[in-house]
Amino acid sequence: MILIDTALAKRQAENNPIKVAMVGAGFMGRGIALQICKYVQGMELVAIANRDISKAKRVYNEASVNTVEEVASLEKLEENIREGKYSITDDAMLLCRAEGIDAIIEVTGAVEFGTNVAMRAIENGKHIIMMNAEVDGTVGPILKVYADKAGVVFTNADGDQPGVIMNLYRFVKGLGVKPVLCGNIKGLHDPYRNPTTQEGFAKKWGQQPSMVTSFADGSKISFEQAIVANGTGMRVAKRGMHGPTVAPGTPLKDCVHNLYPLEDLTNGPGIVDYVVAAEPGPGVFVLGTHDDPIQQHYLNLYKLGEGPLYLFYTPYHLCHFEVPTTVARAVLFNDAALAPAGAPTVEVVAAAKIDLKAGQVVDGIGHYMTYGLCENADTTIAENLLPIGVAEGCILKRDLPKDQVLTYDDVILPEGRFVDKLRDIQRRYFNATDEAEKEQILKSVYGKSESLTEA
Repeated sequence: MILIDTALAKRQAENNPIKVAMVGAGFMGRGIALQICKYVQGMELVAIANRDISKAKRVYNEASVNTVEEVASLEKLEENIREGKYSITDDAMLLCRAEGIDAIIEVTGAVEFGTNVAMRAIENGKHIIMMNAEVDGTVGPILKVYADKAGVVFTNADGDQPGVIMNLYRFVKGLGVKPVLCGNIKGLHDPYRNPTTQEGFAKKWGQQPSMVTSFADGSKISFEQAIVANGTGMRVAKRGMHGPTVAPGTPLKDCVHNLYPLEDLTNGPGIVDYVVAAEPGPGVFVLGTHDDPIQQHYLNLYKLGEGPLYLFYTPYHLCHFEVPTTVARAVLFNDAALAPAGAPTVEVVAAAKIDLKAGQVVDGIGHYMTYGLCENADTTIAENLLPIGVAEGCILKRDLPKDQVLTYDDVILPEGRFVDKLRDIQRRYFNATDEAEKEQILKSVYGKSESLTEA
């Protein structure tokens, strides 16, 4: 959004910067902090929360902020914000509660913890920017409902491929072209990768092996495309998407028109999908159609071909570089880069990466036991499939063969998790038709009928 730079320059000139805090101090958090602290005017990163507080301090130091103060109380954090001091803490909920913070960036990748952070930020009137597709793809639709009620923005980020796809989708739709496929370009997909196989790559780039594995095994692409589907109303053509692989380096424009059955694109609301090894990677693309013969003539003149599919693409996504734009969009313009449009249309379900045995405890996303697959939400409900976002910590009731999709009947859920509570509320809320009933369902989030601020 080109108007963002002018709006931020105005905030800088008025000495009224946007005040943002960040939860998480890993690989992506380091990049975000560097970008905000050194290269973005009109915005300040006033606090960072992380379980290992030394990592939060390191993030600030790498961003050339050398004077930071560890805080353990709300009062001290708010005092530092007023005085223009930088704070670090191991208590993320302080950031969610503190006055003087406009927005929270959640960048942990953890589902249960990230869900709690998002909810607490929302109930305290803070915009929440999710660099956490796992939370968004699991309980994003109901978090968006709570955010709307609280008058704040719940959004995925510019720079992440889903946000870049949504920007392109809105551009294409604004031209009068009907988007029929939202696509993602990947370099690798092997559902059986694990942290051991990805250890070398992770070490090279300073990332966690499990995070790298979640990309390689397809779990991350599934979450990314699920949240695009939930933001556009699109679906998947089949479980796991088509995900065709082409010869490495094949130009997207030379292959994409023939990769997907035309009936999948033109029947219904359109689909989300991806392609492996095409160029320009790791970009994104949208395929669209146009019914007007005159406009078809112009599109052909402008080198988009004769149709019926017209290809639009963005050849890159710049992750942390673009996150401050999302913060500004939310705070200054009340605009989300990407947010659920309503009830979920696509879920990410868990499939067995190896043969699983009764009594085992399921490990996390990007680990050794499961990988994620996109499935349409109505099928997920009908077959009682287990979302991978809630699979970690579940105890298996029975043996399951490699590649079998897990169901709720196959597992015992851990007790007392907030994400399971929100999943139940999400299901009941979007099934309810009476507005009064919906309100009561929302109020049940903490087990009692009261407003969020009273809980």
